[in-house]
Amino acid sequence: MPKFYDKVDVQKKPEWLKIRLHRTEEYAQVRRIVEKHGLHTICSSGRCPNQAECWSRRTATFMILGDICTRGCRFCATRTGRPLAPSADEPQQVAESVALMKLRYVVVTSVTRDDLPDGGARHWAATVEAIRSQNPDAVIELLIPDFDARPDLLDVVLASKPDIIGHNIETVERLTPLVRSRAKYRTSMETLRYLSSRGAVTKSGLMVGLGETDDEVLRTLDDLREAGVGIVTLGQYLRPSLEHYPVAAYITPEKFEWYRLRALEKGFAYCASAPLVRSSYMAEEALRSVVKLRR
Repeated sequence: MPKFYDKVDVQKKPEWLKIRLHRTEEYAQVRRIVEKHGLHTICSSGRCPNQAECWSRRTATFMILGDICTRGCRFCATRTGRPLAPSADEPQQVAESVALMKLRYVVVTSVTRDDLPDGGARHWAATVEAIRSQNPDAVIELLIPDFDARPDLLDVVLASKPDIIGHNIETVERLTPLVRSRAKYRTSMETLRYLSSRGAVTKSGLMVGLGETDDEVLRTLDDLREAGVGIVTLGQYLRPSLEHYPVAAYITPEKFEWYRLRALEKGFAYCASAPLVRSSYMAEEALRSVVKLRR
């Protein structure tokens, strides 16, 4: 992958991108369990700026199906290559770790596994079922790959009955071919539309600062609402390394608030929009908003 250099990345990041540390005892406990059991979390592999805060609130995002992705998106820090075979023990290991960590809210994501005939759909379902069996009171949110928008595979995951199921659109349609790998904007929208049509509470996330315009962001929000998505997140793209896609701009907190208000005007039940927001940030708050809306 070629290296990109741009002026934004050599400039000092703005004050609002500084991360507040949450070195609580809860955080330390969660970290010890993750390291002891060799668990893959997107919190660590994705270099999430909110890792300490979320772990301190007893919320964590597990990454299943290994830590090597079959796609090579230009924004993502996860390794790309030929993955190992899925571990049959992983669903049970994740469920046991959720119990040990005493998590109240569990988010599960994965690398994309285009190498598997079912894309890992049955492994996804087995993981949800194992978590639910050992942790009946835990809320389970999934952040799934697109599964090529195949209804048969999406139905396998839906049958496990997660509380929320999300798939990230990542960026606006014009930038998708430049930023994402094999993924297509319309395929992602079809995935979300199908999940919504089956009665699922759906969620999607969008990065800004990649060179998109305000009109393109608003158009993407319209497309997500048309697909039935009820929860949306917007956050600043932060370049993992010089081998990744360059940052075009650092978006101000005021503009993020403007996006949030526009999203709510468009009918989203909940929108988290701020520079350090990531897909699963304050996920439990989003669920409460949806539950209130449905009553």
